[in-house]
Amino acid sequence: MPDGDWMFSLRDAEARLPDDPNVSRVFYGLRHGTMRIGLYAPRGRDIQKPHTQDELYIVASGTGDFVKGGERRRFAPQDAIFVEAGIEHRFENFSEDFAAWVIFWGAAGGEAGPPA
Repeated sequence: MPDGDWMFSLRDAEARLPDDPNVSRVFYGLRHGTMRIGLYAPRGRDIQKPHTQDELYIVASGTGDFVKGGERRRFAPQDAIFVEAGIEHRFENFSEDFAAWVIFWGAAGGEAGPPA
């Protein structure tokens, strides 16, 4: 995305996902301050580690299981999944067409607790 862009499409993001199997399949199309938005589309298995920021996934396509802090839940398109900073999490048993928008924001260590 050129500097100054404030919008990108699923098609744009899919076209920019890396093909290298040694690199995480994520493309960040927008960044502002501590916030970044991208498309995450692992193939085969999800090898991510806990992140330093809070994050939100919005499933764009596919189905599977999401494991967070030892708890497992099924996911499907249009589901939203929140993960606090530092929490172990991963996608498992996901379909070949799986892709999710991912949004990171805030300071390292995440936000402090639920909103007032």
